Formats: sequence, structure tokens, C-alpha cells
Amino acid sequence: MLSQSLSQLEAISSQRPDRVLRLAGLLVGEPFELLIFRGFSSSTTHPTAFDPDQSALPEGALIQTASLLAGPLNPAAEQVLAGPSDPDVFLEPAAWL
Repeated sequence: MLSQSLSQLEAISSQRPDRVLRLAGLLVGEPFELLIFRGFSSSTTHPTAFDPDQSALPEGALIQTASLLAGPLNPAAEQVLAGPSDPDVFLEPAAWL
């Protein structure tokens, strides 16, 4: 997944404050997870830059799946609305239900 695609997903998520997109994959052979909520991305598994203008997707990250969750996220009662599926599916705003 390219930084451009990540920017598109962040833009879509800013219009859907009731949704969280979880991207999962690998970074240098280790599990990698990125959450997108209200237009912002944050890695739950690796450090990210403090600068919000810098991509939260590190170079070399391979995103394999995406899942759409009800937001705001409640880890104790997570609601998966769609996925896991190919991340490109969520580049279409209609896929965010």
C-alpha cells in the first residue's frame, strides 16, 4: 500500500467518525497494525513519527488485510463490520457502510 492510498483512506475516515479501519500486515517480518480513525493513522505495533504530516506507514510495510470496525474503538467489545479483506476495497467510500 502506498502513502497516497493511505492519504485517501484517511480522507474517507475523516467523513466517517463512527468507523475505524484496521490495516494489518508485516514490517520486516514482524506483525504490523495501523488504525485509521477520524482522518488520522496510528500504528499500534511500531513507533510513528510525531509529525502528523509524515506518513504513519513506514517504508517497507506490507499491508495484507483491512477490517472495518465500529468506532470509536472499544477493545473489550470490538464490532467488526466488514473484512478482513483487501485494503483497496476501502478506497471506495461506499465500502465504509
